[in-house]
Amino acid sequence: MPSRHTARALAATEENRNRPLMVATGALAAIALLWALLATAAQAETPQGGTYVIDDTHVHASFKVSHVGFSSTIGNFDTVSGDIVINADDLTASTVNVTIDTASIDTAHKERDEHLRNADFFNVAEYPEMTFTSTAIEVTGDNTAKVTGDLTMLGQTHPVTLDVTLNKAAEHPFSKKYVAGFSATGTLDRTQWGMDYGVPAVGSEIELLIEAEAMRQE
Repeated sequence: MPSRHTARALAATEENRNRPLMVATGALAAIALLWALLATAAQAETPQGGTYVIDDTHVHASFKVSHVGFSSTIGNFDTVSGDIVINADDLTASTVNVTIDTASIDTAHKERDEHLRNADFFNVAEYPEMTFTSTAIEVTGDNTAKVTGDLTMLGQTHPVTLDVTLNKAAEHPFSKKYVAGFSATGTLDRTQWGMDYGVPAVGSEIELLIEAEAMRQE
C-alpha cells in the first residue's frame, strides 16, 4: 500500500494530467453558452409579422419624477391596452397603438394617487384616457428601434420618442402562443401638456419605463 505522501503525489499527478481536459471542457461549455445567447439574440431580430395584442397581465407603463431633488417618485398605470402591428418585410411600416386608463395611476400612496387624479395633474374626470399612436419607426439595430408617436394627454397631443428593444419573439413555453416582448424608455416634459403643478419642486421631466409582452393573433 502506498504511503500517504505517495498517495498525495499520485493524486496531484492525476489532477495535473486531467487539467487540460477540464480546461477544454470548460471552454466548450462557454462556447455552447455563447452560441445559445447568440441564437436567442438572433431570434429577437426576426419577429413574425401580424397583429399583436398587449397582454394586460405582463405590461408595465411606469414613470419616474424628481421630488424636490431629494428622491424620485416612481409610479405605474395599472390598466393598459393596445396592439402592435408588425410588418416583417418592412419594420418601419409597423404600428403601435396604446391606451392608458389615467385613473389607474398607482404610486403606492393612496392620498398622493388621489391628488394625481384631480385637476392639478391628470384630471381623470374630464380626461379618463391617454393614448399613444406611432407616427414613425426608425430601426437602429438588429433588435432596437426609435418609435415616435403622438401622445394625447389632457386634451393635447405632442410627439414622444421611445427607445425600444425587442427582447424576444418566440412561442411562449406556457401558453404555446407566439409572443413578442419589448422594453422601452423615453422622457417627456409634462408642462408641454399643460401639467405644470408643483414645478420645479416636482420635476417637469418625466422618465418613462415600459415593459410589455404582446401575443400574436392567429
